[in-house]
Amino acid sequence: MTAFTNRLQQHFYNSFKSEVSLHCSEVLTQGLQEPSLVSSNALLAKQLGIDPGELTSPEMLQIMSGNQIPESSQPIALVYSGHQFGVWAGQLGDGRAITLGELAVGENATLWDIQLKGAGPTPYSRFADGRAVLRSSIREYLCSEAMHGLGIATTRALCLIDSKTPVYREEVESGATVCRVAESHIRFGSFEHFHYRQQPEAIKALADYVIARHFPDWVGEENKYLLMLENCVLKTAKTIAQWQSVGFNHGVMNTDNMSILGDTIDYGPFGFLDNYNPDFICNHSDTNGRYSFKNQPSVGLWNLNALATSLTSLLESDQLIGALKQYEPEFLNQYRTIMASKIGLEEYQPEDELLINQLLELMQTNHVDYTIFFRSVCDFSEDNHSIRDQFIDREGFDNWAKQYSRRLQQQSSTDQQRREQMLAINPKYVLRNYMAQAAIEKAQQGDYSEVNLLLEVLQNPCDEHPQAEKYAGLPPEWAQQISVSCSS
Repeated sequence: MTAFTNRLQQHFYNSFKSEVSLHCSEVLTQGLQEPSLVSSNALLAKQLGIDPGELTSPEMLQIMSGNQIPESSQPIALVYSGHQFGVWAGQLGDGRAITLGELAVGENATLWDIQLKGAGPTPYSRFADGRAVLRSSIREYLCSEAMHGLGIATTRALCLIDSKTPVYREEVESGATVCRVAESHIRFGSFEHFHYRQQPEAIKALADYVIARHFPDWVGEENKYLLMLENCVLKTAKTIAQWQSVGFNHGVMNTDNMSILGDTIDYGPFGFLDNYNPDFICNHSDTNGRYSFKNQPSVGLWNLNALATSLTSLLESDQLIGALKQYEPEFLNQYRTIMASKIGLEEYQPEDELLINQLLELMQTNHVDYTIFFRSVCDFSEDNHSIRDQFIDREGFDNWAKQYSRRLQQQSSTDQQRREQMLAINPKYVLRNYMAQAAIEKAQQGDYSEVNLLLEVLQNPCDEHPQAEKYAGLPPEWAQQISVSCSS
């Protein structure tokens, strides 16, 4: 038995022993046929105190494919509900995610959920098979690590398993599992579920659990539930501000896909911007554009309102309103600070908003690639024509560049200092859909090399990676034809 297996604990399950029929269900995994390891995440393994070599062991392959459950493990699936595309959808739950147990990590014994996605049906699968296909599993595996590499709060991925198990979607695909790791998988919809069922005791139990596990210093505080909500409001505002700053479109911001800790969770039809386009919709299923790139900040607040509604049995209306009012100023503060840093400003000033907005408007009308531009502006000088040449409207860019140059001259840092700071915040690589597609197509042929190359690159997206230089330029024309939906 590996050290990893020995460390799997069941604190989560025990925390809910008295409420287990309400909050989760015991389940069994259904394994995969002839599993094979696609990729293991050595960086995350080390952070969890796991020997990366263990992830490639035969025993671990069986556990991570759902074929074997550690003796002490009592796997569970969580129940939750949610608003999907703004409409109350009723009971949902972990339809294809099974939590095996937890790891206690570090001096403070911080608990991390160890969860398998794609290991068979649960009571919440709603007539589905509980499986995940290799295609979508690669996307989640790579994107969660890409977001972490960008410094954005997110679930993580420890390993990815392929198999010979047939899974029936639009066509027959190979079944896969992703081992998803997170400090919490509790969602806004977890609270909504019990609110709409008029079970305030279950809401209180869940809130008490969240506080005891993640914020133990608040356990004795009279306003602990308010502190929990305020933390969620502020962390969600920060996360979405970071999404906007890197051009990330989640694509399916339902309340059941929002983490109580403000982490990015549930990677389905996501997309990173190519050309800067605020109206970008990455989800083919989103026919009304509810979750378009520009709408994400307002949807974040809408979802927080839904969460606040589900906490009315714990908090007064003036407390809920006060917490929600913190969202917009926090989002704006976070976003403005990041965007100022992206163009090398030491500190955001009120007049910088016009400078930033004018730049984004120019990028939109000139169809300028978002990631490439911000990486190239690290080398800004008034005679650097490679930046200017990204714009059709050269005169428009020249006018902006003069204002920008004057603003830079107000700072004390040298050009080299500014360049180094900007290179550290403006990624050279993001997970564009065509990159994921290239890795998927190779993996479907049994070649996992591209998955592992992209994992290495995306974990350090601001570094130079000569072996992946092909992914640093403009996307190919065929990339525009890639369509992703909720089934992706």
